[in-house]
Amino acid sequence: MNIKRDITCFFYRTFRWSRTFTFQGRSYHYFYHRHNTTWRNARAVELPIIWEIVRNHHGKRILEVGNVLSHYFPVYHDVLDKYEKGEGIINEDVVDFKPSTKYDLMVSISTLEHVGWDERPRDPLKVLRAIENLVNCLAPGGKLVATFPLAYNTELDKLLKDGNLQFTTQHYLRRVSRDNRWEEAEWEHVRDAQYGYPYPRANALVVATIEGQSAE
Repeated sequence: MNIKRDITCFFYRTFRWSRTFTFQGRSYHYFYHRHNTTWRNARAVELPIIWEIVRNHHGKRILEVGNVLSHYFPVYHDVLDKYEKGEGIINEDVVDFKPSTKYDLMVSISTLEHVGWDERPRDPLKVLRAIENLVNCLAPGGKLVATFPLAYNTELDKLLKDGNLQFTTQHYLRRVSRDNRWEEAEWEHVRDAQYGYPYPRANALVVATIEGQSAE
């Protein structure tokens, strides 16, 4: 038990519960949870955005790439994670995953930046193969929504800047205060963001989507 962490979490949930941020015209409450101390990092904004999308696809076939949501919510969708062990988690590499049925929705929370980058041997372009494979796993009309920080994986940043990723849309959030407030921003305001400066960990976040092929 971490008493300091519990007290801090209680403080944020009690005295900061009304804080909100705006993304794509919608207001969200920041998400405060003791796991991964979300009041200190991008989880505070990633989780409410992605969880709302998952809830709006209730009853659809959903895949989460990287086991994140189950640490905070009861989940009933498929979870693909190469490394993390747990009940129901599919332990396969994202580039090799071949599901028997395609998905209506795929979500990924700060996971793509680790693919190939934090593996040994390092394979910086593996993320391209991962995204390509995920697109092939989308059902007609399906959608992939992924978040990842800027400036953590420099090769992923370069692919983004050069337009070499398959994203249909790209939106951005930037951290604007030490107490972890975020605001939606344009590309020119985040393109030179640094990881770990001026605030710890991510200072800019990408929320990207890929729309699957429509049914003919």
